Amino acid sequence: MITSVLVANRGEIACRVVRTCRELGIRTVAVHSDADANALHTRVADTAVRLPGSAPADTYLRGDLIVKAALAAGADAVHPGYGFLSENAGFARAVQDAGLVWIGPPPEAIEAMASKTRAKELLGIEPLRKVTEADLPVLVKAAAGGGGRGMRVVRHLADLDAELAAARAEAASAFGDGEVFVEPYVEGGRHVEVQVLADTHGTVWALGTRDCSLQRRHQKVIEEAPAPGLSAALDEEVRALAVRAARAVRYVGAGTVEFLVAGERAHFLEMNTRLQVEHPVTEAVFGVDLVAEQIRVAEGHALADDPPRARGHAVEARLYAEDPARDWAPQTGRLHRLAVPDAVRLDTGYADGDDIGVHYDPMLAKVVAHAPTRAEAIRKLSGALDRAVIHGPVTNRDLLVRSLRHPEFTAARMDTGFYDRHLPALTEPAPDPHAPLAAALADAHGRSRFGGWRNLPSQPQTKRYLMAGEEHEARYRHGRQGLEADGVRVVHADARLVILDVDGVRRTYEIARYGDQVYVNSTALTALPRFPDPTAQHASGSLLAPMPGTVVRIAENLTEGTPVEAGQPLLWLEAMKMQHKITAPATGTLTELCVVPGQQVEPGALLAVVKEAF
Repeated sequence: MITSVLVANRGEIACRVVRTCRELGIRTVAVHSDADANALHTRVADTAVRLPGSAPADTYLRGDLIVKAALAAGADAVHPGYGFLSENAGFARAVQDAGLVWIGPPPEAIEAMASKTRAKELLGIEPLRKVTEADLPVLVKAAAGGGGRGMRVVRHLADLDAELAAARAEAASAFGDGEVFVEPYVEGGRHVEVQVLADTHGTVWALGTRDCSLQRRHQKVIEEAPAPGLSAALDEEVRALAVRAARAVRYVGAGTVEFLVAGERAHFLEMNTRLQVEHPVTEAVFGVDLVAEQIRVAEGHALADDPPRARGHAVEARLYAEDPARDWAPQTGRLHRLAVPDAVRLDTGYADGDDIGVHYDPMLAKVVAHAPTRAEAIRKLSGALDRAVIHGPVTNRDLLVRSLRHPEFTAARMDTGFYDRHLPALTEPAPDPHAPLAAALADAHGRSRFGGWRNLPSQPQTKRYLMAGEEHEARYRHGRQGLEADGVRVVHADARLVILDVDGVRRTYEIARYGDQVYVNSTALTALPRFPDPTAQHASGSLLAPMPGTVVRIAENLTEGTPVEAGQPLLWLEAMKMQHKITAPATGTLTELCVVPGQQVEPGALLAVVKEAF
């Protein structure tokens, strides 16, 4: 019987595994990099062991250090979570060779499915070996790992070599394996997957389907179970193929078989030999704890002959610290507050006051709603996200709410091109126009002009804020009855709460301050100084770092004085395990190149200058 588990992972999945272990009475051991020294997963586990360094390659991808940590801490089993070493057969063997229980599939099964090229061959599916114009568009994909890293859609043959190089670099950084392959890219397809669970006694469960079609950069954003709109025949086909794939490699534990569905045809993509990020929607629908089942299977227990019955519908949204309106740029900084209504499930690796760094995936949390019907689950989740309190870096929360309420999604007519079609409309700023006034009134609470009101009308007081990228001015007065403003009636104003009557409708605003940052309900504002700072501005054509990160590559033969075309890739930044392309803003000449490969940059750092040709 397992009594102590080391979780070879970080963030929300580590916290989620720890939670189940605690419910089962199992002690837990966390591992952490230096960047994660005070991370939530280290605080909720019973014991924590340091992995020196911050980069994944030096820490969470070092199987030897993790096995050593497990033995030092007295663990008798290892749970890999997802990502990092979760699908590494060598790591699984090292765990077993050390006399520890591996809570995962046999190394042989991982090897059989670890490479997506070999997995396809196992099922009789050949990858695309030579690409021609007739094959376009194609998808470049990392052979190891997942999560959208090492994936590129190529629509022009001339771009293939560059995208292959970028995919290899990203895959090597994320998974320690730069192998990539090419397959046809199915336009307008849906991403459908099947959760499998198998024991050592020959029983394989197919725990229904999931739809994960809403994706950005080939990484899932919203997932649900069961996949809506599948015909009975197609549903049966994908579940049968998933069981067949599991049996073909004598699979044990939890795994996922993924498909791209177009019409009534399902194209096999891969088998992920681990727990998926989106597993909570399956847990909600089937009433199971998949981590608990993984542990029981690892202990040798048999599954029942038939899986439990599915009930209702579940939807999950991934909350990311990123700005969808700026090419999904990851965000860093202090997460001051994160709270969602109790009606939904929150899986997170952060607590109030934690810092979001640059080294790892920008996912803050998963929010999951379960209800008797799909429509009710969507309404429940979108309402909870709408009311959530998130103070800190920019997130994709508004995008999630609008996505869930989009008619294409509510009617289950979405596909993997959803954000390609709708992103501009979904990211259109829509801040509350009265938020600056509420912030200014809260700031003015307790302060009166010249110590009190006067018989003569006072001059309006002004305060400026930056909101949704634009400057706004709030005007108010100290009157006989207190604070006043044109066009509204101030019902109440103090430092934390402002109530305004706008055209007979009362609106309540909760105020929170963190330095110059002010939050009015869900709207973030930055208080601007009364007099602008006369600092020098960057020259026209300056390219500034949109995020903190590392310069991983500069375009070949790019030097100062080189002519460039608008949109031409100049360099690549890596942040939060993803590479971001920095392109020329206009056609002209590169007059300054301010960085070199390997250089760390902060947001706003000058990367290069392009002088536009006239």
